[in-house]
Amino acid sequence: MKLLIKKGRIIEPSLGKDFVGDVLVENGVIVGIDSNIEISEKIQVIDASGKWVLPGLIDIHVHLRDPGEEWKEDIETGTKSALYGGVLRVACMPNTKPPNDSVEVTNYIIKKAKEKGWVEVYPIAAITKGQKGEELTEFGRLKSAGVVAVSDDGKWVRDSQLMREALLYAKQFDLTVISHTEDPKLSYKGQINKGKMSAKLGLKGVPASAEVVAAVRDLVLCKETNAKLHLAHISTKELIPFLKWAKEEGVPFTAETCPHYFLLTEEEVDGYNTYAKVNPPLRTAEDVEAIKLALKEGLIEVIASDHAPHSSLEKEVEFELASPGMIGVQLLLTLSYRLVEEGTLTPLKLAEYLITNPAKVINVDPPSLKKGSPAEVVIFDPEEKFVLTSEVIQSKSKNTPFLNKELKGKVKLVIRRKEVFTF
Repeated sequence: MKLLIKKGRIIEPSLGKDFVGDVLVENGVIVGIDSNIEISEKIQVIDASGKWVLPGLIDIHVHLRDPGEEWKEDIETGTKSALYGGVLRVACMPNTKPPNDSVEVTNYIIKKAKEKGWVEVYPIAAITKGQKGEELTEFGRLKSAGVVAVSDDGKWVRDSQLMREALLYAKQFDLTVISHTEDPKLSYKGQINKGKMSAKLGLKGVPASAEVVAAVRDLVLCKETNAKLHLAHISTKELIPFLKWAKEEGVPFTAETCPHYFLLTEEEVDGYNTYAKVNPPLRTAEDVEAIKLALKEGLIEVIASDHAPHSSLEKEVEFELASPGMIGVQLLLTLSYRLVEEGTLTPLKLAEYLITNPAKVINVDPPSLKKGSPAEVVIFDPEEKFVLTSEVIQSKSKNTPFLNKELKGKVKLVIRRKEVFTF
């Protein structure tokens, strides 16, 4: 296979390049990237005029629900959703059933991903056995099996001494500890953000302090141990000053947010909309603006989807009984593009947050358009509008507040090694 992508806006964060030009692919490898590539022989030419050409995205916060909850999602459908969104590598969280706290579960995920996966899958293992917060898992054996990070996602490690030991233990194996920043005592039985909307709907609220207290403790432990820490799904303005402090102190942390935290507010849950129930909860317009500013200033350097599929059994119920979470891996680029449209981020900076920075967190080489790199190419039309219907969604689950809404920006073509997919 040999094909030439012509006249696209090439956005290559690992090279720091943003220019209009051509990319030449041969037998699944990038063999040329330049402002103009002339080929005398007859080959397939893809006109990318007006479109972005960028490396495949990496989403480091995805729930594939496999093993144990395959009625919500499995490795095949979850990775197909990723492919349609231009996400060519995903890191899957360990809160499956059973949790990924062993080499056996890690091996299962890797084996099934090779057999059924549409994109590369990196397992993240649990910090503690059974995610019970009592005893550490075997980080060394898990890394040898293919794990790229450790997390008790869905649960915060409440025992501060155990978390300190986890950071030190992970440091020995160059693994990042990903923290689910939520003090469960403060968020206990909370349904939505604590504020006007929780009062209006008569629902117990989750205060910003639940996130701040957990994150600040972990930042302090990170500073003390000098181990790699990643803070997941940042949602509140109250945490931003502490992120700034940590940056100034040289604390080796990274932080992520998700599109729903810079696009949506707690108003989405009005009318008891369970599709907008997520953990941490959607917060206020002030929080949204603070998250955008933190992205602009580089205090938050990673954007991930926190793709959390649920079936109608878990969503079409009373609000208090509904499971929190929304799907998002297929929409990661589409929704994040809003940051470019409104001038918060440049296209190149957005690509860093979606490709090179996530790769650093899980310590892998990012997809690249450099000559000699495996072909992981995405062509994205920033102007195309489409309605997100159930048929468009590739996930088994349809739980998103963006369902049946018109969105702007669509992945049109993906090249993954020797395969070409058009959408």
